[in-house]
Order: sequence, then structure tokens, then C-alpha cells
Amino acid sequence: MELLDAHLVPAVDGVAYGLLLFVVAAGLSLAFGTAGVLNLSHGMLYAIGAYTGAELSDGTWGGLVVGLAAGTAAAALAGAGLSAATVPLARRGHLAQALLTFGIALAGGDLLIQFFGADELPVRVPGALDSSVHLLGHRYPAYRLCFIAMAVVLAAFGTWVLTRTRVGAAVRASADDPQMLAATGHNPRAVHTGVLAAAGALAGAAGVLGAPIIGPGPGTSENVLMLSLVVVVLGGLRSLWATFFAAVAVGEVQTLGVSVLPELAPYLLFAAMAAVLVFRSRFAEPAAHEERGPSSDPVSRLRHLLAARWENRPRTAPARETAPAAPGRFGAWPRGAGWRQAAPLLVLLALLFALPGMLDSYSISLAGSALALGLLAVSVTVLTGYAGLPTLGQTAPFAVGAYATANLADAGWTMGPVQIVLSALAAAVFSALTGPAVIRARGTTVLMITLAVGELTSAVINQVKSVTGGADGLVGFPATQALWGGEGMTRERELYVYALVVAVVAVALTLLVLRSPAGKLLTGTRGAEARMRASGHPVGRYLLVAHICAGALAGVGGSLMVTVQQYLSPADVGFEIAAFALLAVVIGGTTSVIGALLGAGLIVFTRDWVAGSWPGHGPLLLGALFIAAVYLLPRGLAGLRTALGRPAAPVAQPTPSPAGKVSA
Repeated sequence: MELLDAHLVPAVDGVAYGLLLFVVAAGLSLAFGTAGVLNLSHGMLYAIGAYTGAELSDGTWGGLVVGLAAGTAAAALAGAGLSAATVPLARRGHLAQALLTFGIALAGGDLLIQFFGADELPVRVPGALDSSVHLLGHRYPAYRLCFIAMAVVLAAFGTWVLTRTRVGAAVRASADDPQMLAATGHNPRAVHTGVLAAAGALAGAAGVLGAPIIGPGPGTSENVLMLSLVVVVLGGLRSLWATFFAAVAVGEVQTLGVSVLPELAPYLLFAAMAAVLVFRSRFAEPAAHEERGPSSDPVSRLRHLLAARWENRPRTAPARETAPAAPGRFGAWPRGAGWRQAAPLLVLLALLFALPGMLDSYSISLAGSALALGLLAVSVTVLTGYAGLPTLGQTAPFAVGAYATANLADAGWTMGPVQIVLSALAAAVFSALTGPAVIRARGTTVLMITLAVGELTSAVINQVKSVTGGADGLVGFPATQALWGGEGMTRERELYVYALVVAVVAVALTLLVLRSPAGKLLTGTRGAEARMRASGHPVGRYLLVAHICAGALAGVGGSLMVTVQQYLSPADVGFEIAAFALLAVVIGGTTSVIGALLGAGLIVFTRDWVAGSWPGHGPLLLGALFIAAVYLLPRGLAGLRTALGRPAAPVAQPTPSPAGKVSA
């Protein structure tokens, strides 16, 4: 009884917090499960409602009602805008959607801060709710109890709409059989827009009502998005009630778990998310390893139908997003006497070595940081473009390599080659341990599993302060020596030259491996996995080796970052850096190693150099870069080079297999 009494208030807080997440996650689940949109800007929709409600709140019932109406309408309008923005990407899959919506979140978040200010806004609730009530001998805020009641009513109402009304029937049909929905006279695109508008309205309403619980401020949208993703993964996409109970469980971990198990609470949510995803990929998706046509699942059928209507094209099987790099494509390794193919690479290399004599010290340090991010992007290219495993968690081995180098330097191991080798080894071991959980999944599930791995790594970084320095990071460790017996490198030019030499060696080895028979086996695994398995190839072993090698390469990038920067903070290895690396791959072309390096350079140039001339608007510029890259470079710089006159390599078209499935 004493234990219940001590934890009663946190437990009720957990219910309120969980129900707030439920309202947000219900919209996220609706957008993903029905409209097929992986919306990483959903937290921004919550922030739109929260800022609007807080601005209009005046402590009266009228202010609450007006704020609720305005915040809900504004977020619904933004959701409808997202529908228009994502429909042209319907045939390009969830990776393009994720990058686009993340860019919209960056730009939108910056605009909200510019309009409403960077400080957390106060929220005034009606006087009747701005009080406490007695709850089993404890004083508890009346507003939170009222919110609990409203969220339960909303769950019941949403279930009724989806299961008992014609609108709900149309929404369910849009996911189950969009062709039949169109045959009945309904416009699937209108349903698609309505679903995303409704998802935005839910997020906006949650923002207005939840502002007194999670106030609007910098970082709110990211926190809400991450927790909502956990709720959606745990609850699934089939039932609002499953989402409801998952949200309550997450809320309890966030509040009651912190007081009961403070050491484990930071890890529980994303560990549970990863475990559920791995379980589903192993047991609930037996056909995950086979190529599937556009009609194999409801979401794909809906996306395909929307794309066909939008572009007025015949409904044929969509082409693959990218083709494996052919021998004359951008980023391919030259063969024989093909020096013309090698000329761009040699020119780029000469330019990079000439940079120290052309730039100031600050720009040179940015170039060194770009090389470190470029190696991370190349590791993402190996996994995404060659192994077919799109990742949002490659910053995990990147962080392992970075912290390994910082701790080695602090322990007196300042020799650069030793740091590189040991950091790469530590990252490879980490990737070997996490690889089995990743390689069995495909598509969006890989994105979510790797995201969970990355967030778990971030939690460890913030908790293990003796190794990582926690939120303060690490600084003041001895400088790295390039060679035995040399002095520690402190000047920007010598640090840059060191980083460039290491990067050139790492990229050359990567290109040699990718152009070798082993690399071709990996490419074949991505393009025709079912056929490779039928031929007796150990596909799982190939993918695991690729995951380990990519992790080692990311570890080298992390080591270079520490050497160049001379400090290390959690922000250097967080989710935003993972998104930047994925964007660099999209900019360069998913199978172009050199393109990934150029993409990383463009990102660092935009984030640090251009944003420096327009202070306070870095996220807006990066968001614009995300949006432009997704729309203007569907095949990256490699595809742009082809479009400007280089003949495209033939791409194998899908053909029906004897089993009735689609294979390349």
C-alpha cells in the first residue's frame, strides 16, 4: 500500500502522458497505415497546434475553444499540404518520403521559432481546470484528469468512425482495395488528402490540449515524434485500441519508470521497439525476402494507384528506384585504359589536395569535417545502395568509433593509424552484434530498427558519463600524431591533410571491394534476392559481412571527426547526423561512392558556411536542401550526369517468375 501511495501521482501522470501520445500516434498511424506516408514531420504538426493554442490561450473557456479550433485547423491544413507534397513521391517508396518530411520538419520548425520565439510559451487554462483535486489522498491537477477523460472519449469516437460509418469504410477500403474504391466512384486521391488532413488535425488537437503537459518549445516536436513512432511500432497499424494501450505503456515508462527504474528507463522504450520490430521481421513477415509487385500489399497498391492517377500513366509495375552502378557510371571504378572515366575522380582528388592553399583556416576545418561525414555517408551507400538496407542508425557505429578514438587519446594512445584501426575494429564488433537484428528485415522495418539502434546508442552515450562525458561530451584530450615520433596535430591544414589521406585510402578500398566479385554478389542480393537464395547463395552471410564492413567504415569516419574537431558531443552522433548522411547518399545517388562524398560536402557547406552568413536559419536552409534534393535529384548526381548526355546503362525490367511473383 505504501508503494502504491508513493507512486500514485507518477502513475496517473503516466496515463495522462500516454494518452497525449495516443492522440498524436493515432494520426501518425493513420497516415502511415492508410495513406502509406512515413511522416517524419508529424511532430511539427503537433508543434503547430501547441504554439497556436498557447498563443490564443487567455485563461477562459472561449480562449481554449478558439485555440483548439484554430490549432486543429492549421495542422489539418498542413497535413493536406503534406498530401500534395508526397503524392509525386508515391512510386519512390518510404525513403524519399522520410527525407522529404524530415526536411519539411526542419524548415517548419525553424519558421515556428522565428514566428513564436525560441522560449517555451506559457499556457493559460480556464480557472476551473487550473486547480487541484483530491485523488486518493493526493492533490492532482484537474486539467490532467480532464485530459484523460477527453482522450478516452476520442479513442472511442475514432474507433466508431472507422468501424461504423461510411467515411471509415472508405478509409479502410483505401488501404485494403483502392481499385475497388475507385470503381465505386470515390477518388482515392481525395481520400489520401483527407486522411493526411485528419492525421494533421489529430496532431494539432493534441498539441493544443497537450500544451499544458508538453509545452511548445525547441525540441518538443522531435521528442513527440520519437515517442509516437515507438507507440506506433508497439501498437501496430491494425487497431486504435492496440495503439491506445501501447501509448499508455510508453507514458508509464516515461513517468513511473523514471521513479521506479531510473537506470533502465532510458533504454526500455527503444529496446522494446527494436525487439518488436525484429520479432515481426522474423515471424510475422515470412515473405519479406521475396520481390513483390505493386499489388502485393494494400499500401503499395494505394501508392501505385495514386501515382498512376497523378501522372496519368498506365498502371504498370514501378521501376526500381536506382540501378546498380554500371561500369561507366558516376562513382564506378575505371577499368583498363578507361582514363576518361577516371578523369573526374582525379580532378576531384587534385582539387582536394590543393584546398589548403586556397582556403582560410575555418573553411579548411569545415572541409575536414565534410570528409568525416563523407565516410559515414559512404557506409550508408554500402548498406542502402548495394545491400538494400536503408538505414537511419549508422551513427551508432560512427559514435563507437568516435568515442573509441577520444578515449584512446585520453589514455595516451595518440598514434593516428592505431586510433583508426582500433576504432574501426570497435565499430565492426558493434555492427556484428547488431547486424543479425537488421539483416532479416527489409524496407521501412530496416529504417525503424536502425533508428531504434541509434536512439539506444544515444541513450547509452547520455548515461555512461565516465566514458562519454554525458551531455557535456569530451574535450581536452591529447592531439593525434600522424606518424610515430611526430608532434600532435593542432593546425587546421595538417589535420585536413591527415583526414584526406585516411579518407582516400578508405574510399579506394571501398571502391575496390564494391567492384570486385564480392561487391557484385552484394549487388545481386539487392536486385534479385529470391533468385540468389534459390541458387544456394548465403544471402544472410553476405548482408552481415556488408553490415560489419560498413560499420567499420563508419567507425573510421567517427575517428576522423574527433581528430579534426578536437572535441566530441552527443549532437555530433545524433539522429540529425544520421539523416544528413542519408541525404548525402540521395544527393550523390544511392550507388555512387564519390557522389556520397560530394553530398556530404554540400551538406556541411550549407549547414556551416552558408548558415554562418544568415545566422539563426541553419535548419531552414538544411530543410530546403532536403526538399530540393528529393525533388530535383531523384537519382542523385549520378542520374543527373546521365541525363546531361551520358547514355544510361540498361536496367533489367521485372519479369514474372514461375511462382507468379516478380523478380528481376
